[in-house]
Amino acid sequence: MQLQKQIEQEFLTAFKAKQELDLSVLRMLKSSLKNKEIEIKRELKDEEVLAVLKTEVKKRKDSADSFSAADRSDLADKELSEIKILEKFLPEQLDEGSIGSIVDEVLTTLSDEDKSNFGKVMGAVMQRVGGQADGGVVRKVLEEKLK
Repeated sequence: MQLQKQIEQEFLTAFKAKQELDLSVLRMLKSSLKNKEIEIKRELKDEEVLAVLKTEVKKRKDSADSFSAADRSDLADKELSEIKILEKFLPEQLDEGSIGSIVDEVLTTLSDEDKSNFGKVMGAVMQRVGGQADGGVVRKVLEEKLK
């Protein structure tokens, strides 16, 4: 709930300051959050708000990649600007070194047969890092450690 209040405050600030890009992105985010609330028929918890935020950031990263591949740097830059606005609400992301140490800790707690099950190890690591790391980065670090 706290995160939604923060988003609403940022929306009002952007509205008063007439920041069109911020206003547009936050309006879209509020709409996505409302759609999620309608889907699950209750108010969202902060973890669910974070999940919606991550989804929106991922959409924009994919769009920016597509625009860059199509040589449309103007649209790619717009998507990247929107990502910066959305990332203000995400928790600080862990670097690869921190993720590596968490992977090492998880690997020491698992049995040998569990270590060979990539999905089980990945799930345990993702549970430990919570929302502080992108799944793709965790997967990359984990693959390096398991080689």
